[in-house]
Amino acid sequence: MAKQLDYHTLREIFSRFQAAEPEPKGELEHVNVYTLVVAVALSAQATDAGVNKATRELFKIADTPQKMLDLGEEGLIEHIKTIGLYRNKAKNVIKMARILVEEYGGEVPNSRAALQSLPGVGRKTANVVLNMWWHYPAQAVDTHIFRVGNRSGICPGKDVDAVERAIEDNIPVDFQQHAHHWLILHGRYHCKARKPMCGTCLIRDLCQYEDKTL
Repeated sequence: MAKQLDYHTLREIFSRFQAAEPEPKGELEHVNVYTLVVAVALSAQATDAGVNKATRELFKIADTPQKMLDLGEEGLIEHIKTIGLYRNKAKNVIKMARILVEEYGGEVPNSRAALQSLPGVGRKTANVVLNMWWHYPAQAVDTHIFRVGNRSGICPGKDVDAVERAIEDNIPVDFQQHAHHWLILHGRYHCKARKPMCGTCLIRDLCQYEDKTL
């Protein structure tokens, strides 16, 4: 685990990320907040590309909790059976739809606690939805952010909760809204698990990673 980088270094890192991509976006396709929740829940242990391929047709016919209930679990499975853990995910999506209809009037709640009470929605999923839909500076820590944070010193921590706190505590407020997107994209396309692309990295002179591939 790298040592936590100081304020000035973090400002420089995120200034570079911002200059390279001023408005980073999540890569999961959705048409409203409900389909965003479903897409993020389906993305656990699956790729965004795989989820998008499965949900393109699904969201044309089931873009509200009631329509998802009308489709039913078996109908849903037909759309998402290419995604890992699809049977369990289908059960959770249908349970979630029923709760949203019965307890929330078909609307998606916008508090972390309420979101996390829904089947198949953990803290990471709740944070993605709060950030992407309601523009709340929640930090959704995935494997990419955990790796980048600990390699570089941007947001080191022994577990995802510690990394989330490190982002919130140390990254300047003006970068908080997009911080997790910049870190995810950096981990997905540059600071890869097996072969990090240090030679073309925007922040290699500021990163503490000792085994750089130059």
